[in-house]
Amino acid sequence: MTCIFCEIIQKKRPAKIIYEDELVVAFNDMNPQAPVHVLVIPKKHIPTLLDIKDEDKVLLGYLFQIANKIAKDKGVSGRGFRLVINCNPESGQTIYHVHLHILGGRWMHWPPG
Repeated sequence: MTCIFCEIIQKKRPAKIIYEDELVVAFNDMNPQAPVHVLVIPKKHIPTLLDIKDEDKVLLGYLFQIANKIAKDKGVSGRGFRLVINCNPESGQTIYHVHLHILGGRWMHWPPG
């Protein structure tokens, strides 16, 4: 089964990449739910949060560091932003490759969903 995010990492599928290094890629969501809606994904394929292994702890912490950097770069860190990770169908996960959604630039409501 083909993973859309793995194809983006391999440059086989287009995306507006805003950050990339040896461990992660970040790009604008193709269906934004807020003025700022960026996805941060590890280059390592991890299908869901339930598939995280001990050796992935540093990588997952790094995703949060990059999300903070992007929130600052996009100008939403001071006003506030939301980080979302979905796990499995009822949460709304549609692509089975762990990723953070950075949402900002508007008031967020609670409860979400």
